[in-house]
Amino acid sequence: MPRRTTQVPASAQTADTRTPAHRARCTKATSKGAVNHSIRRPYNDNHVQKDPPLPADDGTASERIRFRGLCAGYPGRPVLHQLSAAVPALAMTAVVGPNGSGKSTLLGVLSGVMTATSGSVLRAAGSPPAFVPQRGAVGDALPLTVRQTVEMGRWGERGLWRRLTAEDREVVDRCMEQLGIADLGRRQLGELSGGQRQRALIAQGLAQQSDLLLLDEPTTGLDPQAQAGIMSVLAGLVADGTTVVQATHDLQAARSADHCLLLAEGQLVAEGDPGRVLHPETLSRVWQPT
Repeated sequence: MPRRTTQVPASAQTADTRTPAHRARCTKATSKGAVNHSIRRPYNDNHVQKDPPLPADDGTASERIRFRGLCAGYPGRPVLHQLSAAVPALAMTAVVGPNGSGKSTLLGVLSGVMTATSGSVLRAAGSPPAFVPQRGAVGDALPLTVRQTVEMGRWGERGLWRRLTAEDREVVDRCMEQLGIADLGRRQLGELSGGQRQRALIAQGLAQQSDLLLLDEPTTGLDPQAQAGIMSVLAGLVADGTTVVQATHDLQAARSADHCLLLAEGQLVAEGDPGRVLHPETLSRVWQPT
């Protein structure tokens, strides 16, 4: 069955489609200078073609990442097919699509966890990305406390076997406080509710002090109150200068984002303002009845 792809008109691709809030954040960042986060975590990007970095932000169309012709997958099972799109800086980008559309694979490639078979990834100056996997990827049986889980976010800075410094501990304290889990530090990770556990994993990502946070299904399986809490945290991070990319099935959450990538069968269906990308007619073609 041929893949269906909706081509976004060239005029829509070149126009400034940012939301007013996103435009204001870009203007603020341009006037004050780039956000400076200190992190030196190794980032495996040897699998993609090395291109020049993105040009400096001119205040009108800031991009944190741009990827071209990206192909990736598993042995005998390709997932992404010539995927090309951009992630705007200082914004919330939602990656949306049915199961098997390539959302997790895309985040894996952008984070350096997965290897692309071809294509290129261009990044603006900034920190290597911090990646928060799905809750199910972290086993309940791991004998870790909440604090130990968050401290793992500092391993890339200090190494696995080096003791954390006073500065590291301050970073961990601040991240736990920011996510509202400071009082859960001694609890076992497996004892937590879904929302508490997700907050611990996001705090671990924040402890890496990156200006680019990638999250795979951060609200899946949570009750509405927990979902709202996580989305509020992510919105706060964007307001503070972090670029956030989340893969999600939640169309309501995606509509509240600044930017949206709609995937189907490993290809880009549409990109841009969520209100335009998530049009009912387009969604009906992507989510076809089985």
